[in-house]
Amino acid sequence: MPGLSGKRCVVTGAARGIGAAIAQAFVNEGASVIATDIDAALGRETADRLAMPFHHLDVASEGDWAALALRFPEVDVVVNNAGITGFEAGAVAHDPEHAALDDWRAVMAVNLDGVFLGCRYAIGAMKRSGAGSIINISSRSGQVGTPRAAAYAASKAGVRNHTKTVALYCAEQGWRIRCNSIHPGAILTPMWEALLGDEPGRAERMAAFVADTPLQRFGKPCEVAAIAVLLASDDAAYMTGSEITIDGGLLAGSAVRP
Repeated sequence: MPGLSGKRCVVTGAARGIGAAIAQAFVNEGASVIATDIDAALGRETADRLAMPFHHLDVASEGDWAALALRFPEVDVVVNNAGITGFEAGAVAHDPEHAALDDWRAVMAVNLDGVFLGCRYAIGAMKRSGAGSIINISSRSGQVGTPRAAAYAASKAGVRNHTKTVALYCAEQGWRIRCNSIHPGAILTPMWEALLGDEPGRAERMAAFVADTPLQRFGKPCEVAAIAVLLASDDAAYMTGSEITIDGGLLAGSAVRP
């Protein structure tokens, strides 16, 4: 039988990129998936394509999470995937010297507050059965500094640590509710596409980045989704508070070349 057969799953930021790939992979594994996103038009389009219900959700809104809890009070898996870099709003500076406080707070609201609210919802939705899997999408940038994306890096580091706190809390309560984080790096998604910019010079920028990646390529959203399937499944029943990096070897260091 498929590995997620019978499991009810909520995926945030499911309209595109890694979120859409996770929703697709979960469906392929037999799960019942609720796709959520702040982009209602694209979210519904993706949900219709994957034959799953859609729920409009601004992850930074406590009221939106309350509405989700009313509609879906019990779930088995929650993937807190929704996130932003902060560059989407057109802010020029994201370094620690020049970043505006409002821009900093906007990133924190989605990336960190959203994960806090998502974990809180998940605990409430899972504790009735006493079991479940919470998967938080952090980033390679949550494990290292990122000089030109200070808010993004700090928010993802917060996700990394909060994941461990949630894991320990749930274990302390005697629940089989697991919480783990995934740390993608250099995954070619619409977020990365925007950072790479348009022509001219786009191909050169891509080539320069790939040259610094041990595996010499960008990762694919489906490769992150495969890790999420594992963490959502009962095969990972002994994994909680763990972090899995999927970055083509970037954090491993640099190979010495002749």
